[in-house]
Amino acid sequence: MAEASFYILSSQSLHDRYLFACKLIAKAFSQGQYCYVYTDSIQQCQQLDNLLWTFKENSFIPHQIYDEENATPPYQQTILIGTRSAPKNWQALIFNLSSKYPENLAQTERVLEILDNNEALKRIGRQRYRQYQQHGFKMTSYKI
Repeated sequence: MAEASFYILSSQSLHDRYLFACKLIAKAFSQGQYCYVYTDSIQQCQQLDNLLWTFKENSFIPHQIYDEENATPPYQQTILIGTRSAPKNWQALIFNLSSKYPENLAQTERVLEILDNNEALKRIGRQRYRQYQQHGFKMTSYKI
């Protein structure tokens, strides 16, 4: 059964939200999991791309922005960040930092939703929570 995990941060800082996402991405990568990070905009992709290079000294997480111009890497050991649906080999683990419900979740084992303490963002998150429930996902949530 697929799982959707919601992480609700006490901070309202977008930077804290992205930093927490980077920590979870690093943890997934260290466990051999290669994920897709779903965002709303190219600007958001670029912010995460930059932060993944700098958030932790001496760490290396291979990643790239996935868009029309950048083809899917030939190997799976790369974290992809993009605004479109996750490509075939990156559907198992999705980090949803967008305001939308991800498409094409048939191959997905787990979706991680990271929300900050912004009421508008939490309201949209509640809508997605219901969507995951309706699609039979096992639900978990964590207050950070």
